Amino acid sequence: MTNIHNLVDNLHLEDLQNETHPSIFDENEGYEMLILRLPVILDELEVVSTGFIITPDNSYLYKRDEKKFHSLENRFEAPYKILDSMVDELLKAFDGYRDLLADMEESLYLNKAADSFMNRWLKLKRNIVRIERILIHASLTMDRAIAYYEKSYNFPLNHYIDLHEHLERTMRSATLQLSKLDYIYKFYTTQMNEKINRSIFVLTIISAIFLPLNLVVGFFGINTSGLPFTDGTSGTNSVIILMICLFIITVFAINFIKKRV
Repeated sequence: MTNIHNLVDNLHLEDLQNETHPSIFDENEGYEMLILRLPVILDELEVVSTGFIITPDNSYLYKRDEKKFHSLENRFEAPYKILDSMVDELLKAFDGYRDLLADMEESLYLNKAADSFMNRWLKLKRNIVRIERILIHASLTMDRAIAYYEKSYNFPLNHYIDLHEHLERTMRSATLQLSKLDYIYKFYTTQMNEKINRSIFVLTIISAIFLPLNLVVGFFGINTSGLPFTDGTSGTNSVIILMICLFIITVFAINFIKKRV
């Protein structure tokens, strides 16, 4: 292990120690460094970088907690198995995002969107955008590594192509889910706008009905002489009848205008 530490440049050691270092494939004299940064979907989205040093006769996994290299006893197959396991876990975990998105979409169709809809939408959007961005870099890095090693002796080309395809599949799925999220957001805002329009319409109808009544109340509430119905004993009843008549006329007028429109 000491020879490996002496072989690897100090700057590369710092890169390997970084838990969230971006994906990179770096060619050097005597070794190549492969760091693959992948999302880890648990209760919260996390990002973990896994670093390998590949020499002409072996490969090594860098253990950050121990700050040393672990010999994999296999130049290509062992790194593939480690990365393939991580990518498979990512594929399975990403299904949870698809299910969550489907539930949100179904709740909108049934007009049963929860009050926390926008918080859930924003969290999902942020996580999937981040996953897509990370996988773009990981896919490009894996593509460069495959192009570099494809003519090497004992390089399991099909295995790494399959690993690259899984990364691409997850990335395409993330892109598709982002498109669905945008559609869901438009659908949600359309529903909200319709609810607001209905509320405004109801308020407008109420205002139209009570505006004439308010005018009557305001007119008869002024403190001046010569007001109608002030001389007789049934003035209040007359005003009430007048207001009822105005109410009925207003309702009929509104219905007539709605039918014409």
